[in-house]
Amino acid sequence: MADARSIGIFDSGIGGLPIAKQVRSFMPNENLIYLADTLHAPYGEKTEAYILERSLKITDYLLQRKVKAIVVACNTATLVSIKALRERYPIPFIGVEPGLRPAALNTKTGVIGVLATAKTLTSQSFHDLAQRVAMGAKVEIQPCPDLVLLVEALKLSYEEASATVHAYVQPLLDKGADTIILGCTHFTHLKTVIQKVVGETVNVISTEEAVAREVNRRLQQENLLSAQQTPGSTLLLTNSERSRFKQQVDTLWGKAAIDTF
Repeated sequence: MADARSIGIFDSGIGGLPIAKQVRSFMPNENLIYLADTLHAPYGEKTEAYILERSLKITDYLLQRKVKAIVVACNTATLVSIKALRERYPIPFIGVEPGLRPAALNTKTGVIGVLATAKTLTSQSFHDLAQRVAMGAKVEIQPCPDLVLLVEALKLSYEEASATVHAYVQPLLDKGADTIILGCTHFTHLKTVIQKVVGETVNVISTEEAVAREVNRRLQQENLLSAQQTPGSTLLLTNSERSRFKQQVDTLWGKAAIDTF
């Protein structure tokens, strides 16, 4: 049976927009509600209890908006919260994890570098994931708090971001990493800059397309896909300054309906 309810997507800010774009690309007729919890960003500097509390409150809000599934479009929130969310609520939750499996399959040197928030890299869930899927590859980690701030400030050009990116990736390259994982959805906005800094011989992996495919698969499995033939609607929500959010959306998404929550 077709289901016209919206898909909910949330992140601490604009980091999840590349995932929302891929979901829109794979499922053009689905209605989307994207929620940026900007007032409480960045999650990478918060405690696990705080991140879980935010995830629960956002889920409650999205359920009030009658969403049929929720994409946790944030690595940190996924690793901290998704198990509890799946246990507590009856709808499908699709999370995002660092792409360790494809990295392990692609590395030639046997060394994988991970750029992420400190909270992601110190979580037990990340440690367990690395143990489970790294297939013997050495996983070198690099916390990158300043990259989230660059993205939220829309400092995305090579001139604006390359020095900061270089400072974070060089230690990984020095350790022999030939594959760099973007372990925070915010960093996808800087993928072009990161690739230019590390060079063409280093593979840079992000996971937004894989997440969108999983959203499509889960909705199909649960008979939750929309049957409407017209393009789906998109609503982008923030709980902080609306004018700043509009500037971010105009730059990274294009024209879209914006509101506050």
